Amino acid sequence: MGGDMGGKGVLSSGLSMAELGGRIRSERRARGLSIERLAALSGISRSMVSDVERGAKTPTVLVLDRLATALGTSISRLLDEPAREAIRVLRHGDQRVLRDPAGWERRVLSPVLDDAEFEFMRTTIGPGVDAGEFAPHAPGSREFLAVESGSLRLTLDGTPYALATGDSAYYPGDRRHSFANDGITDCVFYLVMELGGAGQHDTWKDTPDA
Repeated sequence: MGGDMGGKGVLSSGLSMAELGGRIRSERRARGLSIERLAALSGISRSMVSDVERGAKTPTVLVLDRLATALGTSISRLLDEPAREAIRVLRHGDQRVLRDPAGWERRVLSPVLDDAEFEFMRTTIGPGVDAGEFAPHAPGSREFLAVESGSLRLTLDGTPYALATGDSAYYPGDRRHSFANDGITDCVFYLVMELGGAGQHDTWKDTPDA
């Protein structure tokens, strides 16, 4: 799934587009990737990557996820600095929330950790909404999902699985995966993602551009 996929209304609390763009640029440079290489790895056009890094365009959640996946990291790390405290309480108003114009939102419940690529999320998908397909994460990644309310169509590498309230699922994160709500009420589900393949992008290093 290529193209720009740009849109409005991704970010919520407290982070400007310029700050988000700066973090994406820093992660890219830390991995020695050029804008062209990040565009190729993510399937996002070079112009869109450049616009996002400059804070000129608001990415959709799918664009942000594809950039994070290409960088071998999570959306959470692009949104927040690593937690410095051994214990971290995230008040509801301080949690990062991403809202997609298609009619769904992702709330990040976990802090960013220095020594782990881990993400704990609460997602709400409106009735009749398809959140789209997410790119495979690094080999060794794992995802655990539990439906709190409503119904969810989870599709893994083209195979759909119908999940109802109270159902849960586990699957390798290095599969194509998509989420849709075919019901008439909101679907709320929790997702834990653990990324594998630390350092996987070392072999992709080239000369980074400004």
